Amino acid sequence: MNMKHSEQELLLLKEEVIQMWKFVIAQMEKSKNALLNDDKELAREVVSREKRVDLFELKIESDCENHIALYAPVAIDLRLVLSLLKITSSLERIGDFAEGIARYVIMDNSTILNPKIVENLKVETMFDLVIGMLTDTFALFNSGRTDVYGKILCKDDDVDTIYKNSFNIITQFLLNNPTMIRSGLELILLVRKLERIGDYCSNLVEDVVFYVDAKVLKHKPVVKAEEYQDGNSVESDNQNDTE
Repeated sequence: MNMKHSEQELLLLKEEVIQMWKFVIAQMEKSKNALLNDDKELAREVVSREKRVDLFELKIESDCENHIALYAPVAIDLRLVLSLLKITSSLERIGDFAEGIARYVIMDNSTILNPKIVENLKVETMFDLVIGMLTDTFALFNSGRTDVYGKILCKDDDVDTIYKNSFNIITQFLLNNPTMIRSGLELILLVRKLERIGDYCSNLVEDVVFYVDAKVLKHKPVVKAEEYQDGNSVESDNQNDTE
């Protein structure tokens, strides 16, 4: 049976998002390597390629809007288009943060790139966690196996923990180096970007689960990481609340 034209267009839309997703993963990996290796040339490459992320977003948004106008999709097709719009927006923000981190490398400030402070802040671990979330969610999007989504979300808890601990580390750094307040503030902004990337990766998980399962995860009660069971969180017992 020949595929309907609307189905072909959906596949093309999905492929566009897949290409954008791969590109953003590459941006994150290059941003990580640039920062950890003080590679200014690689950092400049990340910055120069950011415009492609923006172009991806504009193109996909336009194509999604046109698809809705032309085909008036319903059910899972509509969920897919709506999810693609949200996914594209989150990927664009992650791309912005990758560019922002790369700009730190280009800046002439050796304190930010001091290996000791980077190690103490667990910057490499934060990178590994958020890139892992980004790639795992990409695999989830392609496979439709949403039973593992909880394990991906748990990584964001680890990112948040490192971020919270970073304040004490940076405070101690400033106490030992009182003339370097600006550098301390820039370090806070650096780890903040990584923490926000984790949040946007969580948004990606939520959007994929919405597309595949028609299940809304947003605004659910906060669930601790250890309460996730085989990728699915324990649901709170609020079913008697009919208000």
